[in-house]
Amino acid sequence: MVSTGLSNRQPTLLVLRALKLGDLLVAVPALHALRRAFPGHRLVYAGPAWLEDVLSLVGGFELLPANGLDAPLAIAPGAVDIAVNFHGRGPESTSLLQAVGARRMIAHGGAGGGPPWVEQMHERERWTSLLRWYGLAADPLDVQLDRPKVSIPLAAAAVVHVGAAYGSRLWPETRFAAIASALNEAGHEVVFTGSADERERALRVARRAGLPDTAVLAGSQPLSEFAALVAEAGVVVSADTGAAHLAAAYARPSVVLFGPAPPEQWGPPPGPHIVLTRPELRRGDVFAAEPDPALLGVGVQDVLTALRELGVL
Repeated sequence: MVSTGLSNRQPTLLVLRALKLGDLLVAVPALHALRRAFPGHRLVYAGPAWLEDVLSLVGGFELLPANGLDAPLAIAPGAVDIAVNFHGRGPESTSLLQAVGARRMIAHGGAGGGPPWVEQMHERERWTSLLRWYGLAADPLDVQLDRPKVSIPLAAAAVVHVGAAYGSRLWPETRFAAIASALNEAGHEVVFTGSADERERALRVARRAGLPDTAVLAGSQPLSEFAALVAEAGVVVSADTGAAHLAAAYARPSVVLFGPAPPEQWGPPPGPHIVLTRPELRRGDVFAAEPDPALLGVGVQDVLTALRELGVL
């Protein structure tokens, strides 16, 4: 974790993106581009402290804890050479970065004099195109992460990630259970992942699938072990969450279920990944308590067919 007393001898580049795991992972191509463009700078990422394990896999960045935009960044004014706004374009994120008094700002419009914000754009392309506007080479498909150094007892497991941050992305438990049962019958070792808050949901899914509680890893893994599990997975089945973005970063076969968010903005790069959704049904309320109709429109047979296409079943 980065110290707040930044060195005066080495120029510092600060990136603000105080968001969740998936948000970090779609910004990886742009973070790689910054690392290449500024090899002499100290690179600092302002984001939630719990992301530190995965940030270390990006390479080259230190973490400055920033949980949202309500508190000033713990950096003395004038300590930052270049400030980069990967959080958004709003007045809150802009003000936070202006307060550090950076010599140069990289941002959309306004403060950075950068390009206009385009609403309908893939997130990987949004941040890499911002850098290209400033003359920096950036490839939106440069999504790879370093391999986690932690060891895990499971290799080639079928990872069924049952959780999501909001109810709008929660595919029904009975459907996850049917998929887990089919994977188990096909000879895969099935494990259920999620956060500590999602452990009870994962246990219910496992029991419905006829699998033991020991198959439930939700709430028992640090983020580093979760990343290692996905990096070695035989297949990942997940809603549009951090698990799906990790599968993309490690090119692991995955089936990704989209609800309120359009895959055109958040979907995986080309690879062994199949996106399932019903766009004509999409309500688009990310913060809704109930699953989005576009997600509910995806049935068990749709996922089984996708798994067959991937050669998993």
